[in-house]
Amino acid sequence: MSDINQPAAGQAPITIHGQYIKDMSFENPRAPQSLQLTAPPQYSLNVRCDARNLEQQGTFEVSMTVELDGKDSQGQPIFVMELVYAGVVSVGAVPQEAIGPIIGIHVPMLLFPFARAIVTATLSQAALPPLLLQPVDFAALYQQQMAQTGNAPVGHA
Repeated sequence: MSDINQPAAGQAPITIHGQYIKDMSFENPRAPQSLQLTAPPQYSLNVRCDARNLEQQGTFEVSMTVELDGKDSQGQPIFVMELVYAGVVSVGAVPQEAIGPIIGIHVPMLLFPFARAIVTATLSQAALPPLLLQPVDFAALYQQQMAQTGNAPVGHA
């Protein structure tokens, strides 16, 4: 019998302690006119991930910011949404160089379906056309963020 707190062979060494909406903003400035759209909105999406060390060794808060807006065919704003969805995670015994990719790629991949569900539900409640966010390439996003900041990945000295 294995210990529930220890990863089994082949299992990622990640423990998720909790997930939550950290911040959320939604504006529907053209309601109720937005109920009469003749074409689906043109969407603009930006996703950013950040992480910070917490006091306990190997524990991090990973946050994903999803900025989404929709415009009509004339470029007029229909809605603006910002969601910061976060999780507190611990990383088990892994090489130091693996911590950055785990926190910057694997954890956001685990959080994304929940953030996507929140976006979908919010748009539905705003009586806007449904939108299913397509998967995000978190590996490419991580590499881009590291190149832009020139910083070492989270967990590195």
